[in-house]
Amino acid sequence: MIKCGAKWLIIASLTAGFAAAARAEDSDIGKSEFQSSCASCHGTDAKGKGPVSDQLKTPPPDLTMLAKNNNGVFPANAVYETIDGLKTIPAHGSREMPIWGERFNPIINLPHYVDPSYWKMAGPEKDPEVVVRKRILAVIDYLSRVQQK
Repeated sequence: MIKCGAKWLIIASLTAGFAAAARAEDSDIGKSEFQSSCASCHGTDAKGKGPVSDQLKTPPPDLTMLAKNNNGVFPANAVYETIDGLKTIPAHGSREMPIWGERFNPIINLPHYVDPSYWKMAGPEKDPEVVVRKRILAVIDYLSRVQQK
């Protein structure tokens, strides 16, 4: 039990560290979102070798190879569905990757602090689904720009 708790404490610490680094790079929202939400598993270079990747049952994929592995076409819709949690791949077994469609929602489990920038993303209706969609699309934009040729 202590070993499991220590593992999650390490993951939380790394995530907080990546989040701090991401806030320092506000000019690239997609890269910031990736660094704060994905890099602990997928690595800061998106090649699947993040600091906790060795502790996962299923190694994270090299996300820079998505287009190359898809006949040169970046599979934006499949990536969206995977991040959001809409797409599961039964042959891969249980889903170890977090469902970011839920985690990116700024108002789940209120009360807690919600960064005001998320409300700017939400538009005049302050729709949390818009925030989720924009955050996922920002990550997808970043991933499309780091694809190997």
